[in-house]
Amino acid sequence: MAGVVRWVGLLVAALLVVHVVLVMANADRGNVISAQVREFAEPLALWFRTLFTLDDVKLGVLINFGIAVVCWLVVSTVVSKLIRRLG
Repeated sequence: MAGVVRWVGLLVAALLVVHVVLVMANADRGNVISAQVREFAEPLALWFRTLFTLDDVKLGVLINFGIAVVCWLVVSTVVSKLIRRLG
């Protein structure tokens, strides 16, 4: 079970990173792949999605989604370790 929690955290973090890369690379928002990644990534960024509102949209995405990535990785690691200790 601990491994599943860790993998879920890694997959969510990877999806958020892909979204950040697409935004930073000026990917076409109308493209199917870009739109799907954005559609999945935005809810997974949780309350971090609008943590900082900056004039530079790219920088805002980089910072906000970057914080979400770190949070997902930290939380999934902590929960995974707790499951291993208790289980």
